Amino acid sequence: MTVILNTWVFEALVQQGTSQVALTQHAADLGADGIEVRREYFTDIPQETAAIGKLARQLGLIVNYSVPDEVFTPNGALNPLLPTYFAEGQAMGIAKIKFNTGHFDRFTGDLASELAQLPLDQIEMNVENDQTPVSGTIPAIQRFLAAAHQATSAKIGYVYDLGNWAFTHGDATAAAQALAADTHYIHLKNTSDDHGTLATTADLDTGIYDWRALLKVLPAAVPFALEYPMATDAEITQQLQLLRAEVGD
Repeated sequence: MTVILNTWVFEALVQQGTSQVALTQHAADLGADGIEVRREYFTDIPQETAAIGKLARQLGLIVNYSVPDEVFTPNGALNPLLPTYFAEGQAMGIAKIKFNTGHFDRFTGDLASELAQLPLDQIEMNVENDQTPVSGTIPAIQRFLAAAHQATSAKIGYVYDLGNWAFTHGDATAAAQALAADTHYIHLKNTSDDHGTLATTADLDTGIYDWRALLKVLPAAVPFALEYPMATDAEITQQLQLLRAEVGD
């Protein structure tokens, strides 16, 4: 199995000023197979993306890219910043780039020609269920993926984010069943519910979801990412071991 550490895992270090370049080495030292870099954590994008790409190649580390933006703008146009994001990803040698769907419901253009502008032969594009009613529902994701698969032969897939289903009041099990065939990547985190106040927990076994049961519905031969803040290296190591023990090598 392939286990990635999303850099949100290292939130405390990021807040202290640790760069994602240093976190790339840190992820390797902890035994992860790769790192998922978050765009919002950069302070100098050209310098850091180049450095991450060089270091990851030296370490043999997978790099994925999480971009907190939408594929389609509020007026339904393809986001004009997408080529910039892909170029940043190319500098890092990424395998996958992840966005939110956005307002595909308002798109009226030629999807095949729009997607042809992107280097989808080099980088796999995925969309995730986020915490909004626009991009965080099963129908919204299905509509886009169905249209994308008809428009291009490039691999475009879905990131199943377990914890986010709580925030949209979606059914995590129904989503796993409905979207399993398109799931190319799985973000694991659990969510606590304190009388309606939702929060991401620091432990897969703490929260409202039975993640082990959900993994039985989802595909096993895809990369997994741990995506929740943890306080210490010991906690990260324990959670890596917990996941690997459940899914197996």
